[in-house]
Amino acid sequence: MIARAVSRYNRISPKKARLVTRRLKGLTVAEAYAFLHNVNKRASRLIYVVLKSAFDNARQKDPAIKETDVYISRLVADSGPMLKRYRAASMGRASPIRKRTSHFTVHLDARELPKKEDKGKKPAAEKRSIFKRKEGAAKTHTKRAPAAAGKKKITATDKRKR
Repeated sequence: MIARAVSRYNRISPKKARLVTRRLKGLTVAEAYAFLHNVNKRASRLIYVVLKSAFDNARQKDPAIKETDVYISRLVADSGPMLKRYRAASMGRASPIRKRTSHFTVHLDARELPKKEDKGKKPAAEKRSIFKRKEGAAKTHTKRAPAAAGKKKITATDKRKR
């Protein structure tokens, strides 16, 4: 984890926020910005602010970092406290209204650049399978014995006759 940012007590239901967060995991910051600008959801604006804060935190550590070098490794929309209200219902009753809040957490990581392989490297040793038998070992698994020849199969018509 290079950087992280947390935004708490956002007045949006976590269920609605997760519609946006599910799509962003694993994207680079540049791709996530483009996605959030084109999504018509209220949660996208709130998540954009947190993502921008997390990237700014990463820039504090390494000013040369680019948006394409960093990806979202963790993005969570947890539930926060509920504001409880009541609304008048029929027959003099009151029905509860739960105004939900969310906490957003963003973790950013650096993309691993592919390493150049050395041509002089030896190939890795073969992994030994746990299912291979040792040489000369006898078979432990045998075929099942065939069904007894003397028994007769009972069909649906035989059951009706009984």
